[in-house]
Amino acid sequence: MHLILTDRIICPRCGPDFGLILLAHEVRELRVLEGDLGCSNCREKYPVRGGFGDLRIPPRTLLPSPSPEFDMASVDPEEILKLGALLGVTEGPGTLLIKGPAARFAAGLAEFIGGVEVVGLEANLLGEQELEGVSRMVAQHRIPFFSGSFRGILLSGEVTDRDLDEAARAVVSSGRIVVLDASPEASRRVEALGLKVLLRAEGVLVAQHVQTGSLPLVTLRGL
Repeated sequence: MHLILTDRIICPRCGPDFGLILLAHEVRELRVLEGDLGCSNCREKYPVRGGFGDLRIPPRTLLPSPSPEFDMASVDPEEILKLGALLGVTEGPGTLLIKGPAARFAAGLAEFIGGVEVVGLEANLLGEQELEGVSRMVAQHRIPFFSGSFRGILLSGEVTDRDLDEAARAVVSSGRIVVLDASPEASRRVEALGLKVLLRAEGVLVAQHVQTGSLPLVTLRGL
């Protein structure tokens, strides 16, 4: 987990008005490998072990063993190119978030775009190594970051209305929310949240806060 990110993490129990405070036990090259994140309001602590942050509200059950099908080292470069274009981020600096199974593309996106930190919010990342450009963590119903923390957010797997609400809060005003395997209800939800749908095709939904002169979908440089 990147050290700078710890200033943006909020208490999953108390919400966006309460940031967490880091008690670091081991930091290497600006990456927190061991430590605890504590809330000054509810006094709850959230552990960081092996660089992986557990932002679930207690009582915490034991996380399941990572799926053998989840592998950040074995991804399709074309898929990385596609996801980068959908997010509309061509270069750093900045922070992106991927929630769900698509977090396996976090390392590829971080390397391809360059200068970004990709937060992977997915339990299967527990089995991965700490890598530059990728912060691994797990949470429950909330995206545990202050509002406007991310240049782009990608949601995958089972996406709920709460996920969409949280993504709309946590993305910057010009940032995009990408939903894979999106349902028709997801389109209606983001529109109700005041976002503009930029793309809706083949199960992919791309939305953005309404602004004058919104940027079109971009093509990234070739791999």
